[in-house]
Amino acid sequence: MAEAQATYTPPPPLQGAQLVLGTVVLSLATFMNVLDSSIANVSIPAISGDLGVSPSQGTWVITSFAVSNAIAVPLTGWLTQRFGMVRLFTSSIVLFVLASLLCGLAPNIGMLIFFRVIQGLVAGPMIPLSQALLLQTYPPEKSGVALAMWSMTTLVAPVTGPLLGGWITDNISWPWIFYINIPIGLFAALVTWNLYRDRETPIRKLPIDTVGLASLVIWVGALQIMLDKGKELDWFASTQIIVLGLVALIGFAFFVIWELNEEHPVVDLRLFARRNFWVGTLVLALGYGVMFGNIVLLPLWLQQYMGYTATWAGIIMAPVGVLAIVLSPYVGNSMHKVDLRLYATIAFVTFAIVLWMRAGFNTSADLETLLIPTFVQGIAMAFFFVPLVAITLSGLRPESIPSASGLSNFARITAGAFGTSIITTLWEDRAAEHHAHLTEAITDASIATTQALSTLDKLGMTRDQSLSHINHLIEQQAFMLSANDIFAASAALFLLLAGLVWLARRGDAQAAGAPGGAGGAH
Repeated sequence: MAEAQATYTPPPPLQGAQLVLGTVVLSLATFMNVLDSSIANVSIPAISGDLGVSPSQGTWVITSFAVSNAIAVPLTGWLTQRFGMVRLFTSSIVLFVLASLLCGLAPNIGMLIFFRVIQGLVAGPMIPLSQALLLQTYPPEKSGVALAMWSMTTLVAPVTGPLLGGWITDNISWPWIFYINIPIGLFAALVTWNLYRDRETPIRKLPIDTVGLASLVIWVGALQIMLDKGKELDWFASTQIIVLGLVALIGFAFFVIWELNEEHPVVDLRLFARRNFWVGTLVLALGYGVMFGNIVLLPLWLQQYMGYTATWAGIIMAPVGVLAIVLSPYVGNSMHKVDLRLYATIAFVTFAIVLWMRAGFNTSADLETLLIPTFVQGIAMAFFFVPLVAITLSGLRPESIPSASGLSNFARITAGAFGTSIITTLWEDRAAEHHAHLTEAITDASIATTQALSTLDKLGMTRDQSLSHINHLIEQQAFMLSANDIFAASAALFLLLAGLVWLARRGDAQAAGAPGGAGGAH
């Protein structure tokens, strides 16, 4: 078995209709997976009300999926060697469909959370393996196109999720946010198996690294719960958060030491010895964390302080996909001619410009003002995922792709959780500072205050009502100023990342998954 693994050569690329069909079903599986990580977000109030629990208990529907998914993603490489890439991918889709059905049928919150844990676990290998199978499906010179096709699904699904989830919850019922996975998943599993079953990778009966697996579950679980519950429990003012943080830190340190000394590690951390892998993974994770945190922040600000409904906030976010979808094929086709670090730099500089534009928003911003930066952001999205994934995977042997993809996706997902927690916490903290500063001018000696109170008095408001109204206006301004601070700081971070990506060696799109590619030299 070990000899077969060492001499393994990937099967020839698919052609014609099979190539198109393979791209479609692999993208569909990825779309279904990414969609499910965000579709439940807007449905939590309906789920909580229907199952008779508080909204804070309902958020465990999201947390349970995120925690189990984060644990399963880095196991992809080990599971692939043990069961085979095609068999593992197809099984993941079928089990994901079954878990989706059980989520929709769940009679209470406990069972729903349990089925979401299962759904997250079986979903783990799907995104990394869809990348690996796509790279195997296309010839090396077209690997950029393969990654571009894959990236479109990861760009569109997070925007589609809240819109689709809100519409289904309002017009049908919340279980259907899970039931819609069934036809998509069954079709994807059936076609994938028919197309790829003769293209299976070698299987090695590796011993199970139980200590590494247990430590992974402990530290990732503690970290994800800490990030999810931190803001609610006031972070390190809470004993629970301190304990979770210590468990995550100590568990992570033990995990790294153990895995680096284990003969058959459950996660291959030695990949970080490759310069392009660690630089690509670091830059992709940091960039995604900042981007995702801002993607969460903008709709929150619009809905809570600008009077937008969830649907209209979603509409403002939707144009990001237009230029991303238009430009991604161009990026994929031209990657073998261009230094990939240059494309990544274009992405980061565009992100910085977009966020600098948002840093100038005010409470009178009209629809056009809000939409233009979102539309321009599509350029950044097109140049972000594909080149950075290609840089990360460049020079790796085909059999190493599942491990590398799983590890880089784990870093990206975890960074997204960090970005969301940090940015939303900073938003509230900065808003409190701005609120305190703005209220310093609200005194009985202030002419502006006296005039405002007089005007509101003429409208029939009591003094308490008038002061409450003024406080609401100040709060609106405070959160707007805080959002501006976050947008400006994020723009600066993206400019720093534009420099950091040049630590990688020149990336070659053809080297992603090609044996001996020059782009991934140590």
